[in-house]
Amino acid sequence: MTTVLPIYYQIKQTIKGWIVNKEFGPGNKIPSENELADRFNVSRLTVRQAISQLIQEGFLNSRRGEGTFVTSNEDLINSFSLETTGFMDELFSTQLSKVTTKWATLSKMVAPKPVKEKLQLETNDEEVVQIKRVRLLRGRPFTYTINYLPVEIGARVNEKDLYRRRLLEILERDLKVEFTGAVQTIEASFADQEVAEKLEVASGSPILFVEKIMYSKQHKPIELFQSSYRGDLFKFIVRFNKVKRRNGSQWIHQPE
Repeated sequence: MTTVLPIYYQIKQTIKGWIVNKEFGPGNKIPSENELADRFNVSRLTVRQAISQLIQEGFLNSRRGEGTFVTSNEDLINSFSLETTGFMDELFSTQLSKVTTKWATLSKMVAPKPVKEKLQLETNDEEVVQIKRVRLLRGRPFTYTINYLPVEIGARVNEKDLYRRRLLEILERDLKVEFTGAVQTIEASFADQEVAEKLEVASGSPILFVEKIMYSKQHKPIELFQSSYRGDLFKFIVRFNKVKRRNGSQWIHQPE
């Protein structure tokens, strides 16, 4: 095991792997805490922390005096084995029919300093429109997204439309916003209390944090997109090809 992530989380993910790969099928009993502690060479307390989170997420059930068993809910088991390849946007294009919006809110607010700087707002532009959404994949929360828009654009978004359509589609088709470029960053992070509540995970759980700034053809920032993805619901994979050059070799991203 590596030590990049907390040991309990690595154990949790390993047990999930056993469940997904049917090493322990629906309804099967998993090894005891003592057996798992010996197998992973850790304390029972560390194992118990991993088991408790899996019980909280519904993957395991504890029966007093009998042990711990894999859930019989095969849909829940299958929902863990999602995998996406290429860029983050492909997650939505490949799984779009299964994505729904559970909760959305739209409000005007004073722009926090980082938002103001990233959207390059003028000194007298103190307000922005903030849009928050929780989206479900196969019925489970998988992303909590916050968007910031200039008031002249955001005020024209209909909150009810956020439950039926993607925001990008609303901006481009309905509001005729023309995007010509974007800068996206992806980084590992941990769920704070707000994110944990919205994604239905324990506070401090690892997440994938994505931030994207969308630009107009004048290279003016139009939208700031910030999204927290549950790290336990899918894998993000980028494949590369090695290409020979005159002065050596170069690794090139190969879209799926």
